[in-house]
Amino acid sequence: MSADVLVLGHGIAGAVVAWTLTRAGLAVEVADAGSATSASRVGAGLINPVTGRRLVPSWRVREALPLARRVYGEMAAAWGVPLWHELRVRRLYADEGERTTARERWARGEFAPYAVSIDDEGCWFHHAARVDVAALLAGSETHWRRCGAWLEANLTPEAALARARWVLDCRGLAAACDPLWDFLPWRFAAGELLELECAGLEPDVVINRRQWLLPVGGDRAWAGATQEPEVRVAAVTAAGRDRLSAAVAALTSQPFHVTGQRAGVRVALPDRRPVVGWHPSVARIGLINGLGSKGALYAPWLAAVWAEELIAGKALPDELSLTRGEI
Repeated sequence: MSADVLVLGHGIAGAVVAWTLTRAGLAVEVADAGSATSASRVGAGLINPVTGRRLVPSWRVREALPLARRVYGEMAAAWGVPLWHELRVRRLYADEGERTTARERWARGEFAPYAVSIDDEGCWFHHAARVDVAALLAGSETHWRRCGAWLEANLTPEAALARARWVLDCRGLAAACDPLWDFLPWRFAAGELLELECAGLEPDVVINRRQWLLPVGGDRAWAGATQEPEVRVAAVTAAGRDRLSAAVAALTSQPFHVTGQRAGVRVALPDRRPVVGWHPSVARIGLINGLGSKGALYAPWLAAVWAEELIAGKALPDELSLTRGEI
């Protein structure tokens, strides 16, 4: 065995897990064969503290958000690239029901500390961010290659056991489609994102009304995301382009030009929480998956959970268990 831990998969979860475990003193290798349509490689890296049609704070956001800010800051400092971009969110109401819900939650103080104001058109939320996922993955891969701990290989978890004391499966879609983990009730959703040229947007404001419009530097912006439940194959479509283009036109009066389109597949579980744990019958193989559209938010927290388990023997949280009730 050449490592304490072999991290299988190098999306945002795998990259952050490898970083965290190394910082905790473990010897780590990373194995990844690359996938142009993995959720991480096509995702926006958007962290929004209040989400969904019911306008509720993201699950565990109070613990996960400060840790995410710190971890991505440390990675950025180590690699000399900016990764964390603070944002404000202008959440526009999609209908009267959302307006009523927002007013009720504001009156009860349920938006604190994230909402700073509401009005007849929408809410303003602070403490959002964009993680530059492409820069993060590039910096991480460069680091592991320089360390001689990068394996460009499509290993199965069982085969990876020969190289390390423990294997952590962070392969996302590939893991969910692996018979090793087919006892979990996976849910899949294909999604598309548009790349745009759009001058005149406020550089630190993401506009959201069911779909979002996100400035990413200069006159560049992204718009997303569509969601096609139970679709496991990523493909850009004319319908997705038309739908997102119409959403952009409704979100801004600024002229825009579509410069690119991406597609990927998200993996989640019915209760919309991530899953972390050891395989029930194959020793020394663990799993991190089910991050859905919130990988940038949850990856640092889940990595810290694994570090505490592997180094201090602290039990993994029941609420993340592979066998939790009502999963």
